[in-house]
Amino acid sequence: MKQINIDRRNVLKGAGALTIGANMLPFLKVLPAHAARSDVAVVVIGQTINSLDIHRKGTNRPSYQIAVNCYDRLLSFGTKTLADGSLSYDYSVLKPDLAESWQVADDGMSVTFKLRENAKFWDGAPVTAEDVKWSLDRAVSLGGFPAVQMKAGSLIKPEQFIVVDEKTFKIEFIRKSKLTLPDLAVPVPMIINSKLAKANATDKDPWATEYLHRNPAGSGAFKVARWDPGEQIVYDRNDNWTSGPLPGVKRVVVREVPSLATRRALIERGDVDLSFGIPDKDTKELAQKKGIKVTATPIENAIYCVGLNLKFEPFQDKKVRQAVAYAIPYEEIFKTAAFENGVKMWGAKSAKPSDTAWPQPFPYSTDFDKAKALLAESKFKDGFEVPFSINQSLASWMEPTALLIQEGLAKIGIKSTIEKIPGANWRTAALVEKKLPLHLENFGGWLNYPDYYFFWAYIKGHLFNSSNYDNPEVKKLVDETLHMETTNPEYAPKIKRLIEIAFDDVPRIPLWQPTLSSAMSEKLTGYEFWFHRQLDARKFSKA
Repeated sequence: MKQINIDRRNVLKGAGALTIGANMLPFLKVLPAHAARSDVAVVVIGQTINSLDIHRKGTNRPSYQIAVNCYDRLLSFGTKTLADGSLSYDYSVLKPDLAESWQVADDGMSVTFKLRENAKFWDGAPVTAEDVKWSLDRAVSLGGFPAVQMKAGSLIKPEQFIVVDEKTFKIEFIRKSKLTLPDLAVPVPMIINSKLAKANATDKDPWATEYLHRNPAGSGAFKVARWDPGEQIVYDRNDNWTSGPLPGVKRVVVREVPSLATRRALIERGDVDLSFGIPDKDTKELAQKKGIKVTATPIENAIYCVGLNLKFEPFQDKKVRQAVAYAIPYEEIFKTAAFENGVKMWGAKSAKPSDTAWPQPFPYSTDFDKAKALLAESKFKDGFEVPFSINQSLASWMEPTALLIQEGLAKIGIKSTIEKIPGANWRTAALVEKKLPLHLENFGGWLNYPDYYFFWAYIKGHLFNSSNYDNPEVKKLVDETLHMETTNPEYAPKIKRLIEIAFDDVPRIPLWQPTLSSAMSEKLTGYEFWFHRQLDARKFSKA
């Protein structure tokens, strides 16, 4: 963790500078040649991949792309074309992946899958129901994020997963739930080559976490040809892939380039095919450049927000949390950090929600008098000091946002010191250890329901509850609605009550609902937006 003093004017002035440091020169000697090839796609990202195993404790969000590109699941989601002509996943459509078909039992309490007859892992071993069972057993047994994700779909114990025969697999349900089948299509329940994994397991590591951390063992569209941590990952096409049409490129080179300016320069010069996850400022400007396509897709069930950790004494007082919510300069942040891309999440007219839409604006706006009055009602009326943490890999929006919030808090007597945490360490500090008193967060729920968002972000102990928030009524409401069909007459009133509590308690203060933007060469096709917000190269082709 690095403590820094940031000059706001310099940050905003330098955001669009197009300079390439000397340390990037070797990189540039290689990339133009690769980018010129029609069978190679070159991608730059701003974040660091820290593991090749999504099930491993501490694996960060950028690493999820390995599960997407290198592994298959039983099911997947469909694809739809958006108004701007770009592709997006379609949550309303479930389609085959490794399972060529499935049948839900008449009583609705189990589902049986038939696996593709010709599906093989990279080493040529057939994909069997035994591999599926071992993989799902692993997902529910290792603990941490994977187990909780599976729990959201009521997939909680190995006894639910049954091998019928070599190509037939059954899941018995513990309850009827709207989330079970969709949860089989998210990145976590990936199917692993169990024979290879078990050959590299040990008594102390029966699930081969150390081996799979560096050695994927999948049946997916791409194999990992090379991983240089902190620098790059290289995918080679799996020509024996059976879960979809073969990618149109034989190789994908993904380079980690922390500098925003360098990533922008590389796409402008035509040295790379795709700059994945570009800042909002670049979205508008690069869209005007000849030869560059830009997509900006709203992220469902996602909010950029301020997290107030209730383990920090001042934030245990609701009045202090509400005071912070009134001290945030929302409009200036939206203009400066989001460049007005996204949906505003402040300024609601009522403290009671009128519908179940999520996310929706909270009933706060910038009002320093209200903020001071609320703080005066607490024992922290004279203010306090607090470290304010941001993810260095997401500095494009977090840094200007933190600066503006820092200024707002200072006006009510709260002094904050901004701390940058390297992206590779962020997940552990913010989400696993949950030790950051004041921080920015960017959680988006994979399954597009309000109760699913609350399950992850408002329940004690769950990964994205970085605020350590604990409210028995919220837990009860989430338990009651998570598996309930939205047509149930009890669903809407319970969801409205959840949102009302979130309005009042504000352990998370929403700023805006973001978009995911990427810039690419006109030669690249097949870019598709997914809810997990990570690179999916399975449909890539180049002219």
